[in-house]
Parts: sequence; structure tokens; C-alpha cells
Amino acid sequence: MKTVTPAQRANTLRKFQNLKMARSPHAFIRGTTVQFYRWLDELKKGTLPEGPAIWICGDCHVSNLGPLAGVKGNVSVSIRDLDQTVIGNPAHDIIRLGLSLTSAARGSALPGVTAARMMEQMIEGYVEAMSHCAGDEHRVAPPSIHSVVRRAVKRTWRHLAKERIEDLRPTIPLGKRF
Repeated sequence: MKTVTPAQRANTLRKFQNLKMARSPHAFIRGTTVQFYRWLDELKKGTLPEGPAIWICGDCHVSNLGPLAGVKGNVSVSIRDLDQTVIGNPAHDIIRLGLSLTSAARGSALPGVTAARMMEQMIEGYVEAMSHCAGDEHRVAPPSIHSVVRRAVKRTWRHLAKERIEDLRPTIPLGKRF
């Protein structure tokens, strides 16, 4: 492998990111946050609904959602990645999540009707969430969410390790330098 100087690092990382994004539409959406917001900036004022300036994820896509457990053991499906959180228009998160859901559905060869229903459910869920008072824990989640939560509660670190670790007996290959 070629040695990369500090000056070449950004360019090399950009090339790796572009290769990773080229693998799938979903990977492309995940890797183009900056382009997404440039696109939104180019829209004529009033094109999108203007929500109140609130904390938004900023990078709301399918991979950033999942089950999270609270201190008391309650589990909910929530945003799990907050590194690009900003105060902004909530419509931005909804559009980005809708784009991500649709590309995931189409990339999985699901029919267009299924993708449309997913969008309807996303909007209905958003409207329901916004209609409840903050901190109201008495909402009834749909059965699909209950299923995800039940599976998540049963998982342990061993499940994650089994999924992520390729070789249970890792070895370090010996080469010329080691």
C-alpha cells in the first residue's frame, strides 16, 4: 500500500468516500449531506413548508434511526446519530428521511406502492408525534415498532460481536515488516 502524506490525506479519504458511495443509492444518500443542504439552499423561498426553528437531526436517514434504551429500561425507536444536529427547519429532516426510506425501498426491489405507503406512514407518524405534548409517554406505537423493540431488548453484546467480527480467532498476518 502506498504511503499517504498528510497533505494528500483529504484527497485520499475523498476518493475512498466516493467509492463507498458508488456501491448503492443508500450509501450515496448517507454520504451527501453537504450536497443535500446545498440543494435545499437553491430552492426558491416558500417551496418547502417552514416549520419552527427546532433541534433537528441534520442527517436524518434510515441508518441513523433505531432502538435506544433509556435509563429506566424503556426502549424506543429514536435518532441514534446526533453529530450533525442543528437548529433548523424540521421539514429538512422529513425530506431527507423520506429520500432515504424511498431509496432503501427501491433498492430492495420493493414495489413503488410499498415505498408510497412508507412515506404515508412516515408523515402520519410525524404528525402524531408533533400533536402530542413533549414528554407524553402514552403513545401507542405501531406493531412493526413493537417488533423491532422486542428484538432489540433481547440482544446482547455477543449478538453484535457475532454480526460484526468476521473471524472469531483473529490473526495478525506476518509480513516483511512484522
